[in-house]
Amino acid sequence: MQEDPGVLFYPPPPIHFFMTLDEKRVKFLGELSESFGPSGFERETAAMLKRNVSAYADEVTHDRLGSLICRKEGSSRSPRILLAGHMDEVGFVITGIDRETGFLSFGPLGGWFDQVLLGHRVRIRTSAGDVPGVIASKPPHLLGEEEREKVVKLNRMYIDVGATSGDMVREQFGVKIGDPVSPSAPFYTTMNGRVAVGKAFDDRVGTFVGVEVLRRLKEGTIAHPNTVYLACTVQEEVGLRGAQTVANIVQPDVAIVLEVDIAGDVPGIKADEAPARMGGGTSVLTYDASMIPNQPLKQFVIKTAEDEGLRYQLSTVGRGGTDGGKFHLAGPGCPTIVLSVPARHIHSHSSSVDLEDVDTTVRLVLSVLKKLDVSAAESFVSS
Repeated sequence: MQEDPGVLFYPPPPIHFFMTLDEKRVKFLGELSESFGPSGFERETAAMLKRNVSAYADEVTHDRLGSLICRKEGSSRSPRILLAGHMDEVGFVITGIDRETGFLSFGPLGGWFDQVLLGHRVRIRTSAGDVPGVIASKPPHLLGEEEREKVVKLNRMYIDVGATSGDMVREQFGVKIGDPVSPSAPFYTTMNGRVAVGKAFDDRVGTFVGVEVLRRLKEGTIAHPNTVYLACTVQEEVGLRGAQTVANIVQPDVAIVLEVDIAGDVPGIKADEAPARMGGGTSVLTYDASMIPNQPLKQFVIKTAEDEGLRYQLSTVGRGGTDGGKFHLAGPGCPTIVLSVPARHIHSHSSSVDLEDVDTTVRLVLSVLKKLDVSAAESFVSS
């Protein structure tokens, strides 16, 4: 069904809302969203994921960067199917403490649009505990008319923790240069529980999809003719670093990256700029700046979605990339695809996703895994 130019929906929207995510699972998604885990500082999130996924995996290990690797055995050792979602979030790091005032300068961990920052609350993680703060700048009341028209850049902002001197920040708050900073934002649902709102959906939603796939494989005793590896990778937002080490360990035959896509159904965005829409089903990425997906694998996924009656959308991202940028170049090359949940307002304190899109993505991955045997995997690379 073609609702907008360049946007493919299949099949038509359902009349009744259907979803198999219960309150317990949505609560876990909220805990993931609220956990502290900027790039390079993912330990809290990793511990939470490990506690949850251990009940569904046959083995849970990690690489030396901190990525989790969870193995779920099927009826065959091969092909080795890698599911991957990155658990790091965009955040900040403290770069300086003003001696006189105690205001903190900070730098980005990952990509931020400076205009979404001012006035938002943050958490600074120190060796003594978390310190709340707020991002601020020179008050607009004190700006000249010409200055008011200019965009305030991050390097003109500061974090205020309520201190009045640099000594107070160091001695009473324990803040040091190099301490990580995470957005502070509560998770909640709206639209009668259908829409979830929170921080770090890029990519806690993807990691949640991966855990949910393993849970349903285990609890539903679903047969799959392969061995599934779920990787919760680190440091994606600063250069796909965890993906490289994970690929070295798993050596996958096929990789499925679980991500969020940029939902373009907001004012000012044309369909060809961001085709995916929240509520339109799983986004199948046709290309991005880091990877062109394996074409037979893409067709395999699309046919599976159509055979199962699962809604999907074809999408593109002209700028940016995913862990697939590393996976598809691993070893002799690995057929790779990105399946995403459309999300509004990513890389901000408050993103939104439709939980039915999350559930649809889980069901699509399960359907693909049930069919992905040696013959199918070999067909992706045969001439």
